Amino acid sequence: MEFYLEEGKQLNPNCSTLVLPALSIGNVGQLAVDLLISSLKAEKIGYLDEPNVLPCVGNDAYSPSPVGKLALPLEAYDSSSSAMTLVQQRSPVVKGMTIEYAKNIASFAAANGKNHVIILSSLDFGRWKNIDMSSGLQIYYLSSSNVDGTDTNCETRGWNRLQDYNPAQRTWKYLDALAEQGSVPDEDFSFEELEDEDYYPSLPFAALFSCFKAKGLKVTCLLCYCSEGDNIPEAFHLAEATSKLMGLSQNEFHGNGAGNWIIPFSWQSVYGPPPEMTLF
Repeated sequence: MEFYLEEGKQLNPNCSTLVLPALSIGNVGQLAVDLLISSLKAEKIGYLDEPNVLPCVGNDAYSPSPVGKLALPLEAYDSSSSAMTLVQQRSPVVKGMTIEYAKNIASFAAANGKNHVIILSSLDFGRWKNIDMSSGLQIYYLSSSNVDGTDTNCETRGWNRLQDYNPAQRTWKYLDALAEQGSVPDEDFSFEELEDEDYYPSLPFAALFSCFKAKGLKVTCLLCYCSEGDNIPEAFHLAEATSKLMGLSQNEFHGNGAGNWIIPFSWQSVYGPPPEMTLF
């Protein structure tokens, strides 16, 4: 992985927290990162050239002005006011290369002075156990603060640790072995024979969690359950959770609506144009 700075830009050494999505059902993590970048008016500082992420190119996601800016697969933004670097991922990881990608992005974070990584992702609603919607959308978390994945700061916010997380479970142990440089994983392990207990550690957020942890960084995964479809409410929920975890005030967001959020320009075409009314 190579990092290329925009002309005249540099990484802010005070931005010690890295926020990034882990691709999953409904693209909620990516939508939440878009919302944070837009609302914080984070400054694009460069892009990451990663061979394990599929190439793509598109229009600028945050501005309607046609100034010739392009969106690339992995872009880095700094928000100096909130001490955050945000990385947006716009295309999938090459099949079978998730661990290699996770190792590379973890090395980037460690080499550039990050000490806390926040991973935003989503989980399949069909896998949710003990469903309770009485309090609306719920945030689950997984932290490297303690061996059992718990974190006092997250618990005090009313978030629950990820269900069924067990660091001694075979797939989590396998991920940790892969993440540790020089470790030899179990050659008899097969991803072709996954069981229900292997669902969570088989997701991209788990590989990122293990690789960042192996670099000695504090890692917090913020997760929500969703289904495919319009997941903009879940994106707001994850972005709000990130804001609370970082201790941000509404004054740091630059919108005029509720919560001072700024809807990214690219969201206007998330689900395509409206139907042609002359057809009806």
